[in-house]
Amino acid sequence: MLRSSKVLSLTKNVVKNDCRPKSNLERLKERISNGPSLQEFIKSSDVVLTDDVEKWKDYDGKLKRNKGEDERLRLPPWLKTKIPTGKNFSRLKDQLRNLNLHTVCEEARCPNIGECWGGGEHGTTTATIMLLGDTCTRGCRFCAVKTSRAPPPPDPNEPVNTAAAIAEWGLDYIVLTSVDRDDLKDGGSNHFAETVRQIKKRNPNIMVECLVPDFQGDVEAVKVVVESQLDVYAHNIETVERLTPFVRDRRARYRQSLSTLKAAKSFNPELITKSSIMLGLGESDDEIQQTLHDLKEVGTDCITLGQYIQPTKRHLKVVEYVTPEKYKYWEEIGTEMGFLYVASGPLVRSSYKAGEFFIASILKNRKISKGV
Repeated sequence: MLRSSKVLSLTKNVVKNDCRPKSNLERLKERISNGPSLQEFIKSSDVVLTDDVEKWKDYDGKLKRNKGEDERLRLPPWLKTKIPTGKNFSRLKDQLRNLNLHTVCEEARCPNIGECWGGGEHGTTTATIMLLGDTCTRGCRFCAVKTSRAPPPPDPNEPVNTAAAIAEWGLDYIVLTSVDRDDLKDGGSNHFAETVRQIKKRNPNIMVECLVPDFQGDVEAVKVVVESQLDVYAHNIETVERLTPFVRDRRARYRQSLSTLKAAKSFNPELITKSSIMLGLGESDDEIQQTLHDLKEVGTDCITLGQYIQPTKRHLKVVEYVTPEKYKYWEEIGTEMGFLYVASGPLVRSSYKAGEFFIASILKNRKISKGV
C-alpha cells in the first residue's frame, strides 16, 4: 500500500491554559484536530469525492463481481490517474537511482506516484524509501514487488546513504518501509534501527515513520525498532481475518500482525502506531468493522483504508470497486471509534498525501499561535 515519505515542517504546539508538558501523543492529537479534513488534503488529486458524485453517475461498468464470475472489472473514473511527468518526478527518480535507493512507490506500482513525486498542489514532493533491497521473501497475492527465497544481502551502506539523501533533500518527515526479509535472523530490524539512528544523528528534529514487516511475530525485533528513536510505528494488517490466508503469504497471519502492533505499544505507550486496510477483496461490512475493532483494541492510533487495485494479470482480481461515499462512511465510523486519525478514500494508501495534510495543519497552528 502507499507508503510515502512526507516532506513537511514541524512546529511546537501552543499550550493553552495548561502548564503541564504535553506528551508526543497529545501534541499530535492537537495538530490533527486543528488541521483540515481528509477531503481538504486530497482535494487536488484525481479522486472523485462524495460531493462530486454526479461526475461518475454515467459510469456503465460493474462495480462488483458476483460469485462464480471471473471477468476483470473495468476501472471506474475515480481511480484513473495521470501519467507521471514533471521536473520533480524526474529529479527524484534520478537521485534515488544515483544513491541505489528503492521506493515502494515504484516497486508496488502505486497509482499516486505521479502526484506524490511531482509535488501536487503545494509542491510537496513525497516518496517512501524502501530498505533491505527490492526483493521480498514472501509472495502475497496482492503485491507487485518481486520475490525470491534468497534475495541479495542487504547493502551495509544503505542506512548511511538513506540518511545522507534525506539530509540533502531537507526533509522533515520521512517514511521508511521494506520488503519482508525472512531470510535474515532479525528480519532486518537492526537495519531499520540503524537507519533511524543515522537520520536522527544528522537531524534529531526529523520525524521518522517506519512501516515495518511483522518480523514473523518476533517481539524482540519489534523492540529493536521501537527503541531506535522513531516517531511512528506502522504495520499493515492489509485485509480482514477471513481473507488473510488467501490474500497474504501463508507466513503473514492476521493475529500475528495484531500482536506486533500491540507489542510496539507496550514497549512505548507514547509511540504513535498505525495500520492500513485494503478494500475490494470480497470483505463484508461486518468484517471491516471487526478489523477496525481489533486494531483499536491493540492500541492502534491511526488507520487508513484504500482500494485494492490489481497490479498485474497474475495477481488477485478486484472483487469490488468501493464507492467514494462508502469510504466517507468508514472515515466517519473510524472517527467515532476514537482513532487518532482516519484516512479513507479510493486512492488513499498507507501514508497518502500526509505531507500536505501535516503542512496545512501546522500552518493553521501557526496562525492560531499568532492570534490570526
